[in-house]
Amino acid sequence: MNFPFDEKEGGFLLVNKPLTWTSFQVVNKIKYIAKHDLGLKKLKIGHAGTLDPLATGLLIICMGKYTKRIEEFQQQVKEYTGTFVLGSTTPSYDLEKSIDQHYETAHITAEMVNKAAKSFEGEIMQIPPIFSAVKVDGKRAYDLARKDKTPELAPKPITIYEFEITRCELPDVDFRI
Repeated sequence: MNFPFDEKEGGFLLVNKPLTWTSFQVVNKIKYIAKHDLGLKKLKIGHAGTLDPLATGLLIICMGKYTKRIEEFQQQVKEYTGTFVLGSTTPSYDLEKSIDQHYETAHITAEMVNKAAKSFEGEIMQIPPIFSAVKVDGKRAYDLARKDKTPELAPKPITIYEFEITRCELPDVDFRI
């Protein structure tokens, strides 16, 4: 196996983080491969952004001199896709927890969903969900939330350049942000 980077200059890997793995576990696996399979004894490795263990998606792994570029990668525009279901909620805002509330949706139309999505575009203040990877007093918010604690998370400025509804078959709505 060859790592796609120059040992002197460094490089980066794009990893589709598996479900249940932490970002730290992905880094450790790559360190293990670098050391045991490739014989690289001193390789600095880090990741650009933390994903919750129950999230999948792109994790940028930086190696060597590229670890100095982690913040640059974190500042790049990102794209998210997914599906939400109107009319039900969970305490974790995802499928980690069971649905705990149901709401009537018969009055909602695809036009209303598209209009609502567009209203989020631009610069907004976002409070991260308590089941996020944000650190609170040195601990991950998702770790605290999974212990039935409610961490207080400060709003952060974000920019949503585009919020597109890609499929609207109510109550299921696919999106791209």
